[in-house]
Amino acid sequence: MTDAAPAPWPTDGPSSGTSRAVTLTDLLRVPMHRLRLVVAVAMVGLLAALGYVLLVPAALSASAVVAVRPVVTDAFTPSGAGADRAVNMNVESGIATGTEVVQRLADSAGGDPRDIRDALEVEVPTGGQILRFTYQAREAHQAVQSANMAAEAYLSVRRAMYEQQRAEMLRSYDASITKVAAQQTALQKRANTAKDTAAGDALVAELAGINNQLTQLNAARTEIAAVDVNPGWVTQTAEKALVTSAGHRPLYLVAGLLGGALIGIVLAYLWESTDRRVRSVADGREASGLPLLGTVRRPAFRGSPRAVDADIRYVAMAVAERVRQPARVALVTAREDATVLTAGLAVALAVDGREVFVADDSGRIERLRATVLADRGRLPIDPSRPLVPKPRPAGSTPAAGAATESTPARRPSPHPPGARPSTDPDATLTLPRVSSARPENSRVVTPDEVVVGVGSVRFGTWRQGADHGLVLFNAPPAESDERGVAVARQGSAVVVVERDRTRQSDLRRLVERLRAAGVTPLGFVLTRNGRA
Repeated sequence: MTDAAPAPWPTDGPSSGTSRAVTLTDLLRVPMHRLRLVVAVAMVGLLAALGYVLLVPAALSASAVVAVRPVVTDAFTPSGAGADRAVNMNVESGIATGTEVVQRLADSAGGDPRDIRDALEVEVPTGGQILRFTYQAREAHQAVQSANMAAEAYLSVRRAMYEQQRAEMLRSYDASITKVAAQQTALQKRANTAKDTAAGDALVAELAGINNQLTQLNAARTEIAAVDVNPGWVTQTAEKALVTSAGHRPLYLVAGLLGGALIGIVLAYLWESTDRRVRSVADGREASGLPLLGTVRRPAFRGSPRAVDADIRYVAMAVAERVRQPARVALVTAREDATVLTAGLAVALAVDGREVFVADDSGRIERLRATVLADRGRLPIDPSRPLVPKPRPAGSTPAAGAATESTPARRPSPHPPGARPSTDPDATLTLPRVSSARPENSRVVTPDEVVVGVGSVRFGTWRQGADHGLVLFNAPPAESDERGVAVARQGSAVVVVERDRTRQSDLRRLVERLRAAGVTPLGFVLTRNGRA
């Protein structure tokens, strides 16, 4: 076998010294190719959320509303335009969820304070003096009772705080009044002793100041004592009719689906990092270091396979450019099956007049034959088919049509022309000679040969194809059988890479084995699902 020495194959990929930029398509390609894993994990998340929604009873929530009022000495005096200036609602919200309120609920309901704190929620509308107490529980009556109890507990705690503050202020005023009253009594005694003297007049003036101070203290104490310490009132109590389901349970299904999909994408990237597959021409060229002979696409869902046949013919052109007969070409794969591609290349090479022998030692000859016959039927022009005569124009009749139509049909005689049956039992019967002539342009076709165009395709084992000019060897997977590499040592090899299935590590190992055996592959063909 002699191989052609064509010009070096131009490389259209990036050089080894430059790094290829990662695009959005590269990021989306991994989860798309691991779509089964992503969908499976997303379904698991959806089923988990569905099980939670169906098995875990829904929490019910009840709400009670409390209007907070400022503590003023005169209830009829307006507190100003800014309600939040009179009452600090952040402080009120902290008191409503404080320890005292929670502890009172725990003592009344008999629950854990931590669970009650988690179930109790206090909302403060922006710019308002309203506290909305929302309590979640498994039962409606418990939610209603706890919400109303929380509102009452807040008012009770806040009222106790105000009363304590008022008591402290009154106690302070009482102490001041007692002190001033003692001073008043002492001055009164001194003033009575020093009457009609200059010192007595000074004591009387001082006593008037003490009396004025005492009057002011009593007036202030009266105002403090008159303060209304009511912190507010419940404007809306919780009722069973107003109990609603807590949370948006349908959102749990959406969250489970999205969460499962996110986990599936992460697992897809982790799996891809440990099991790298050939996803594109760049991956195949980078993993193998071989030139690209062609790519074979997969036919569209509603498309015609003619585009795929054209891709195979382009690959056949690239192979024919690199070999000269007699040629031995082994189509080797790592773990995949190249039967369909081998049959397609055989048809594409034979249609131009080559006598192609397809060899296979793995019991796939019948499958190769069936694939070749199917591919031959899709050829654009198949010269091996007989020409169909043109139909006769309507209304035309043959020259002797009338005589033919009037003459009745005669049965053919079993005797030769001019011979008559003999009555002699010992007479010799003369049979007509059968002519063996065949058309000038026809040829003898053997049973194991398939005529394709002006060429032919034959099938057999590797040993049976030793005398043929062009042999395509359908090699078994190289990971488990070395016969493909052994045959490639006697000729050349074409590495078949199946997109999304061939592992990059297997491809590197296959190319290293070929080169270690002294084989320089012609290049690689990127296929999809065995063919496209």
